[in-house]
Amino acid sequence: MNKEDVIEVLKQCNDPELDMNVWFLGLIYNVEVNDDNIKIKMTFTTPFCPYGPHLIDMIKSKLKEAGANSVEIEVVFEPKWEPSEDVKMALGL
Repeated sequence: MNKEDVIEVLKQCNDPELDMNVWFLGLIYNVEVNDDNIKIKMTFTTPFCPYGPHLIDMIKSKLKEAGANSVEIEVVFEPKWEPSEDVKMALGL
């Protein structure tokens, strides 16, 4: 897998509450790919997001289905998530 492959998979992983993918929402801060070993740095829309564990499980599962050997996800809250203008428009804000 390469970084573009990972991004395409992330575009299939929707936040259950907002029904938008984690890539579009800007929840993914960094993607590293070394062979088929993937490291992702991401955040949630809020620190106490009730769907956080579900999102992590979904991302890991979809990436492994796509051929990843291992998936490591680090959740961070700095910088704080701020929706882009496109996301704000999609949310009607």
